[in-house]
Amino acid sequence: MPSCRVAYDERLTDRIRRLIVSEPELTERPMFGGLAFLLQGNMAVAASGQGGLPVRVDPDQSDEFLATSAASAIKMRGRAMTGWLRVDSKHVATDGDLATWVERDISYARSLPPKR
Repeated sequence: MPSCRVAYDERLTDRIRRLIVSEPELTERPMFGGLAFLLQGNMAVAASGQGGLPVRVDPDQSDEFLATSAASAIKMRGRAMTGWLRVDSKHVATDGDLATWVERDISYARSLPPKR
């Protein structure tokens, strides 16, 4: 019988959940080969099936985060997606590091109009 394989880091997912448990209108949805956390339909952060966090930040701040943090650009079809970054698991190993990214991403998602 084939074994079931989890597509994302469950420990990281649980750590994210603990940080955002009180956030109203939070939903979870499979995305990026993992599990994404959305606010009013807008993706904020995810536990990726490839490891680490795909995060969503203000596009006007993407270059700053790329220059000053361990984040890298997410590329789709060979193009960097402005406002979408990846943070490797080793850079969110502490609760403080993870909280910094999650709070930033939730704040940005909260600023967006709800999706219908």
